[in-house]
Amino acid sequence: MTHFAVIAPPYYSHFQALQALAVELLDRGHRVTFFHQSDAAHWLSDPRVGFRSVGASSHPPGSLEHTLRQAARPDTPWGLRRIIKQMAGTTAMLCNELPGAFADNGIEALLCDQMEPAGGLVGESLRLPFISVACALPVNREPGLPLPVMPFAYASDERSQHMYRGSSQVYDWLMKPLGKVINDAALRLGIAPRTALHECLSPLAQISQTLPGFDFPRSQLPAHFHAVGPLRSPTTAHPGEWPIDTQRPFFFASLGTLQGDRLGLFERIARACRSLNGQLLIAHCGKLNTAQEQRLIELGATWVTDFAPQQWALEQADAVITHGGLNTVMDAIAARTPMLVMPIAFDQPGVASRVAYRGIGVQLSRRASASRIATALRTLRAEPLPGFEALSQELQQAGGVPKAADIVEAAVLHHVSVGAER
Repeated sequence: MTHFAVIAPPYYSHFQALQALAVELLDRGHRVTFFHQSDAAHWLSDPRVGFRSVGASSHPPGSLEHTLRQAARPDTPWGLRRIIKQMAGTTAMLCNELPGAFADNGIEALLCDQMEPAGGLVGESLRLPFISVACALPVNREPGLPLPVMPFAYASDERSQHMYRGSSQVYDWLMKPLGKVINDAALRLGIAPRTALHECLSPLAQISQTLPGFDFPRSQLPAHFHAVGPLRSPTTAHPGEWPIDTQRPFFFASLGTLQGDRLGLFERIARACRSLNGQLLIAHCGKLNTAQEQRLIELGATWVTDFAPQQWALEQADAVITHGGLNTVMDAIAARTPMLVMPIAFDQPGVASRVAYRGIGVQLSRRASASRIATALRTLRAEPLPGFEALSQELQQAGGVPKAADIVEAAVLHHVSVGAER
């Protein structure tokens, strides 16, 4: 059996998706250990999953909370630049620490989140088999398509193509601090120079939580790219806490684990749902206090909680109001729940564009008024969304965690590229 290391950015949603895959590999007799700064350990809920802390001098205990607070507010160019520098600092730390940590712990193979290039860089330098996992939208670039962090709709006209190319140049300029760290690490580790995330992906297997039918049309993905759908562990719902009146519309609102403190946005959502005589369950992921929760109830929310069983909530909801995190959107596809996407940062604008393009929801600015939110929710309830039919069938056949584990085992066992079934 194989001892896998997991390398990911320090975000809850990424750790949860990769933990689901880790648990499946553990059930098959393998060993799995996450490597990161010590604060990230509390995101792992299965005691069988190992954790080894690294980077205590540069990323000491207690420092992650400050990093996450800043990551939740990329509202200005300076805020975005600060986040990119933080990413670069984490990548530099991991590239310095992981070679020794892997040797000390007998690591034989790697599961590498696409958004953290250190895994691929170190894996390649140590000649360890590594598999790339896209927990967010895939970073694989393709001519004619906007980058996943861009808010553009899909189009093939020359004006759109010019806009895509220009935005890619701006993105690469913004990402220069991370690009320099990647290039410096590659030279230090003795591998070919490179400067971008998409240049650090596995030649053996790449796994994505997306579906081909959800992404924009692609034609140049590598043969070893596998879209398996959501990476999820089985969950147990506790619906008794929120008794839903089936005679009234029910809405679920979540802005994810980073942006759950956006009280103003939640207030407008609550007012909108009240104007529709709707029931509203808000999950703020522990980002609001008791007084703020009460404020939302006074404005129209029916229930406000830290965490809710998301899949259950989506299965009950007439619509979900979301920031466009890929985990929530893929879960909504599984539940066939119409989406009102109000993106805030990262790849969320790109996710929102795909939701609209595939006809499974609508997109609004996060600054939209309560009346506009209400109008969008009314439209979602009134108009059929044809995109769900094909996506639901595709999702049922994608394979999820078991398929991803099959791909991982095949790549590690044979050390050769694992081609997707075409």
